[in-house]
Amino acid sequence: MKGKKNTKLEEIKNGKNQGKLIIDATCAPADISYPTDLNLLNQGRKFTEKIIDILYKTIKNQLQKKPITYRQTARKEYLKVAKKRRPTRKEIRNAIKKKLKYVSKNLKTIDLLIKESASLESLSNRLYKTLLVVSEVYRQQQWMWDNKEQRIEQRIVSLNQPHVRPIVRGKAGKNTEFGAKLSASCIDGYVFLHR
Repeated sequence: MKGKKNTKLEEIKNGKNQGKLIIDATCAPADISYPTDLNLLNQGRKFTEKIIDILYKTIKNQLQKKPITYRQTARKEYLKVAKKRRPTRKEIRNAIKKKLKYVSKNLKTIDLLIKESASLESLSNRLYKTLLVVSEVYRQQQWMWDNKEQRIEQRIVSLNQPHVRPIVRGKAGKNTEFGAKLSASCIDGYVFLHR
């Protein structure tokens, strides 16, 4: 037993180096627009309104009126802040609060439509997945708003690509990159990519 260990140690001591190992971490960029909380919530509001329209069509005969969604008001309030060159933190926070209320109301309306016998099967797979993503974005944004935080684990930054995560790099020009984190190593002129 001891003999085998000694021979391995001798091989390591007497062995030649294979060369240099160069390792670097990088980010594979994802083509998404720069995410802001306000934009994410506005997109979520639009998707939930679209879903409400589809679900309402399936049970139109059972309801007296179409559920109210406040589309025009929500859009005006969003544009009031989004078009400003430099909105203050207070304005952004108030706008996020309003968007959270609109998304919350829309999600409750979707639940009510489902209880009234609307079927989620009338939604396409893409819309259903987006509904799940919007509800998760709402949960994350509500938690951040309640706790006055700017960070949360596994933060969603795109409704269309919910798997994309922000990676803080600290580079000049770009502090944060969005995409998959990769590790690259160069051995004997060959580059290996690792997740």
